[in-house]
Amino acid sequence: MRRAVVILLNPVDWSPPGVDVATWRAALAEDMVDLLATMSQLEPAIAGVEADLPLARSIAWPDMPIYQLAELSINAVLSAAAADGFDQAAVLAADAPDLPGLLVGKLLRPLTTRPVAVAPAGGGGGLLGVAAGLPAPPWLPRLDLTADPDILRAAAPRRSMVATTPAWRRIRGQADLRTLDPAVEGWETTRALLTAS
Repeated sequence: MRRAVVILLNPVDWSPPGVDVATWRAALAEDMVDLLATMSQLEPAIAGVEADLPLARSIAWPDMPIYQLAELSINAVLSAAAADGFDQAAVLAADAPDLPGLLVGKLLRPLTTRPVAVAPAGGGGGLLGVAAGLPAPPWLPRLDLTADPDILRAAAPRRSMVATTPAWRRIRGQADLRTLDPAVEGWETTRALLTAS
């Protein structure tokens, strides 16, 4: 079974004082890519619209797929992964640089018995990620990372068809920065920017 985990290069409209927004966005995404590239039994990829391709190429590991999307939707990513021959795919926001690898596994694990799993974004609402068996079920509504997880459950023929996994916050403002734990390994690029600013 082939399982993709795809970083969706969502827009970032905030950065810490003294740090350029584009540089900050690239650091967050690079840390996400580095996390996934070291996980076993998963194939990492990056997805974004045409304007995001230079960023994607700059942070991708060798041979890592990059999907060009017509729109920044989770549905578009799932379609691209299905066309690439994957059996399952998880789509993750690119602004959770210290995401524990264990939570990525928890997002994919329910797909053995359910067609879709969702991870809420703690703190500011929206989604951290969505995973689905491929091709994605036809009842899946159009989703982006701002969607409420309840939209998925409401759209399913039975609410139990959508598994909910633990939430994790995305870094979207000053308050989120304070939750980063310097003792936790990873998020090296983000950490270096914060140290320098």
